[in-house]
Amino acid sequence: MTFDDMNTARDAIIVYTDGGCSGNPGPGGWACVVIADGEARELSGGEAHTTNNKMELTAAINALAAVHNTARFAGRPVTLYSDSQYVRNGITAWIHGWKKNGWKTAAKKPVLNQDLWQQLDALNAALTVEWRWVKGHAGVQYNERCDWLCQQEMAKFR
Repeated sequence: MTFDDMNTARDAIIVYTDGGCSGNPGPGGWACVVIADGEARELSGGEAHTTNNKMELTAAINALAAVHNTARFAGRPVTLYSDSQYVRNGITAWIHGWKKNGWKTAAKKPVLNQDLWQQLDALNAALTVEWRWVKGHAGVQYNERCDWLCQQEMAKFR
């Protein structure tokens, strides 16, 4: 490992996100863990009536907003792990076509959750984010922690 590699690894911010619902729609929760400078910061919340996809997007939005709004994180790369292919594929691939087509899908229907996608797109553009998919419920420490936090948030609405 070179000095530059060590510096990059030290500067990196690692984020895990998750969202879910009990029923879809139903009571939902979102959570994220932001890992930087040797600390892991947890954030979570929920809604009484929402969808799984909204909660997955909300988790990513809140995680990136926390990074963006933390001055000492300015200019540092972010690796975001999500177990949602919807979020990962949406922000890395599908969004380009949606914007080009006036926020319509390939089937010419309005993109669902457009307001959330626009928030996520703005944060993604303001940061250097590498989007990675992680298999859910596979024993990945921080993904499991996010899932647990989501469950706690959902329970508040039951």
